[in-house]
Amino acid sequence: MSLPKDKAWFLTKRYGYGWGLPVRWQGWALLIAYTLTLTLGAIFLAGGNPPLFLAFTLAFSAALVAVCLWKGESPRWRWGGK
Repeated sequence: MSLPKDKAWFLTKRYGYGWGLPVRWQGWALLIAYTLTLTLGAIFLAGGNPPLFLAFTLAFSAALVAVCLWKGESPRWRWGGK
């Protein structure tokens, strides 16, 4: 379920499919937390166990997409304009 544009953390991109950069502080906090989590995972997991790091990355990326679906506009293919 997506939120209306005035409450969404992530708006749809003008061109293409998916979401652009966050438009609310909550979205920015989520994006920063996601980036820091993957960075720490790369530091501690990538060298010793690449399959574990891949699973870690896929799990956190799926969680990010789930939050974008929940707190963002509905994703759709767009070619610009309104």
